[in-house]
Amino acid sequence: MESKAHSGVFHLLPLGLRVQNKLEALIDTHMQAIGASKTSLSSITTEALWRQSGRYSSNSELLRIKDRRDSGFLLSPTHEEEITALVASMVHSYKDLPLRLYQTGRKYRDERRPRGGLLRAKEFMMKDLYTFDSDSAAALETYEAVRAAYTAIFDALKVPYLVADADSGNMGGKLSHEYHFVSPKGEDTIWCCDSCNYVANEELATKRATNVDEEEDDSYPLVFRGISTDRSTEILIYVPASRSLSSEETPGWESISSYVNLHAVKRALPNDLHLDTGIEASTLSHLLSSATAPTQTISILDPSLSIAPDSSPPPSDPNPTPELTLTSPHPLTPLHPSDPCPICPKGSLDPKKSIEIAHSFHLATRYTHPLNACLSLPPASASPRAPRTPLQMTCHGIGLTRLIAALAALLHDAHGLNWPRALAPWEAVVLPSAGVAAADAEAVYDELAGGGVDVVLDDRPGKALGWKMRDAEGIGYGVVVVMGRGWAGGGREVEVQCRRLGVRRGVGVEGLGGEVGALLERL
Repeated sequence: MESKAHSGVFHLLPLGLRVQNKLEALIDTHMQAIGASKTSLSSITTEALWRQSGRYSSNSELLRIKDRRDSGFLLSPTHEEEITALVASMVHSYKDLPLRLYQTGRKYRDERRPRGGLLRAKEFMMKDLYTFDSDSAAALETYEAVRAAYTAIFDALKVPYLVADADSGNMGGKLSHEYHFVSPKGEDTIWCCDSCNYVANEELATKRATNVDEEEDDSYPLVFRGISTDRSTEILIYVPASRSLSSEETPGWESISSYVNLHAVKRALPNDLHLDTGIEASTLSHLLSSATAPTQTISILDPSLSIAPDSSPPPSDPNPTPELTLTSPHPLTPLHPSDPCPICPKGSLDPKKSIEIAHSFHLATRYTHPLNACLSLPPASASPRAPRTPLQMTCHGIGLTRLIAALAALLHDAHGLNWPRALAPWEAVVLPSAGVAAADAEAVYDELAGGGVDVVLDDRPGKALGWKMRDAEGIGYGVVVVMGRGWAGGGREVEVQCRRLGVRRGVGVEGLGGEVGALLERL
């Protein structure tokens, strides 16, 4: 299906390209159903746009192009900046909206550790849809319309998937959903309730707060001292002490992840304050005690603490009394299997390894504001001199090559691949044995093709039937039609095989189309 060219770089071979083309066609059908228009944006972008949006970093996974003029070109890992700049140059009135633009194209990233074949590569194919609306309510309606289209796309594959509440990360925005296949080969972790439909990725997952005396020792809280990324604020994190700790033990910053859910801490902080989670313990200690130590302090409390922390700073802390104390709306302790669900009263949480295959973001004005993509409001809702308003934006991506690799990993067996009907390079293959006349093989092929089956005839000369059957198993056709002994003996009967459904039965030509069609309906 694909061939490795370099580390993290792959060539797609003819059968793999047929799979990709079928996935593109499936996506096109559902994108056009919601009024989206297909575009093709350049794979080259510029540092200037990424600096304008605030996402440029010299240490990021951006792949840079060195040209003779040192122009600052980049190979696009995604196209938010480019599409927003394009729309900013073309859309000036609410009458031009709503606007839904999508593309399928190559993306690039300087992946440090390419692995998993197409699951994590330096070059990959992605479908990304960008939508623009005049106000937040319309953007939310668009977001839900796209989510419905995504449901239809993934339902067509007939492979179980989960939709998880997600963190927006450096994409920005406050609303985000991920689509996952559960797989032991996955690099992501999602948390699922065993009693309700709660599903969240590990950055956003939380548990129901309980009283500290139900499960922990409430004689004292653990206090971790952190610092903001701008070094201006000391952050005190209070969590209940574990029963396994004695009161004399005081875990340091280097072990904080064992006692604190840092994602929950980040969500509990004010929007303009960011905890530095990648700092070394020795460096942190020096920063907190140096002449340029933080000038302000904020305390974040786990909601399960039944007692407030002492109003004085932790022992030996030279900093002043905290200026602000906040109680987190969510527990700050790490999640563990069987923790109580935050939504329902009876459910418990279970972590699952998974492969992320798609992601939706409600971006609001994250890109339209800095890139000046604005519009004039309707006269009824603004005065003639009202300022132009940034467009409301959402974006929705599906990793095509990643999805193909995930399906191959999920559905393969010891014999080979097992594609869903919607993506199989061909839905069925006809395999004639050496003694079958070419006209007979073509008649069976015509019977299936005339009934609407996407079928191929393997009439390669010099290949034995056994070799063709093994090759067909490796390729992963949905249905294999073998013209063997049942045909060669004059019975005009073929053997219909569907490895994924465990079917192997003899069928006469007159009933072949119905039999194959019924099997394909289940794939």
